[in-house]
Amino acid sequence: ASAGEGLGNQFLATIRQCDAIVHVVRCFEDENVIHVDGSVDPVRDAELINLELALSDLAQVEKRLERMKKDRKSGKANEAEGTALEKIAAVLNNDEPARNAKLDDAEEEAIKSFGLLTKKKMIYAANVADGDLAEGNELVDKLRVVAEKEGAKVVLVSAQVEAELVELELEDKLDFLEALGVGLDDCGLRKLVKEVYDILTLQTYYTSGPTETRAWTIKKGWLAPQAAGVIHGDFERGFIRAETISYDDLVETGSEAEAKAQGKLRSEGKDYVVQEGDVILFRFNV
Repeated sequence: ASAGEGLGNQFLATIRQCDAIVHVVRCFEDENVIHVDGSVDPVRDAELINLELALSDLAQVEKRLERMKKDRKSGKANEAEGTALEKIAAVLNNDEPARNAKLDDAEEEAIKSFGLLTKKKMIYAANVADGDLAEGNELVDKLRVVAEKEGAKVVLVSAQVEAELVELELEDKLDFLEALGVGLDDCGLRKLVKEVYDILTLQTYYTSGPTETRAWTIKKGWLAPQAAGVIHGDFERGFIRAETISYDDLVETGSEAEAKAQGKLRSEGKDYVVQEGDVILFRFNV
């Protein structure tokens, strides 16, 4: 794929548009599930994919550096871009991901549009057997060493468990997971989603009305008008205030009217930093 051949190259082009990469790595032994390489080795598997990503990045960086030489001769070079590419080339040639390059703000901005694959945040999803979902195993421990070196995270998941959970009612799910030593919110896909939100500094707020309740994803630290703009640009341009209740307060009181009666509904202005789980009604005028 890194050489520009076949469908693999299309795949690399697609993930360049992503903000983060979740790399699923096999960390279980099962003679009934044959590995394409004949044995289970998460370190080998992870390094093979990472090599493809790094080779693709290196080819892109070297091509861009060649162009930079011409730009420097003509006086058109972006020096921040040039120094960033040189730093990235150095770490890639040292078998490290581009994210390990120490770049300043100007350099980060200069190469932002390149979509370098090894510059993206990485999470390893260690696919384990159901019995290892709580603590992991020796294979997971080996993968964690690789992740730590790269500045990546490891989350335990079990495709086997997730497939079974789909078929169960909530009470049966809880009993099943309890028997495995894990909870519903701190394992598997739910844990993975939380980790992805964390590395991308994302959070959720809600809007709720008579006919529907919706969740909206925003960046942590966003002000109320910015959060309103996710719904519609008019909400941001004509922002007046945000009538806000925390999720926990709404659940505790049972309704918006009761939350207001208990003084738990707040009127927030344009400088309010939206918090995780806020339930908001935006007032605006355009």
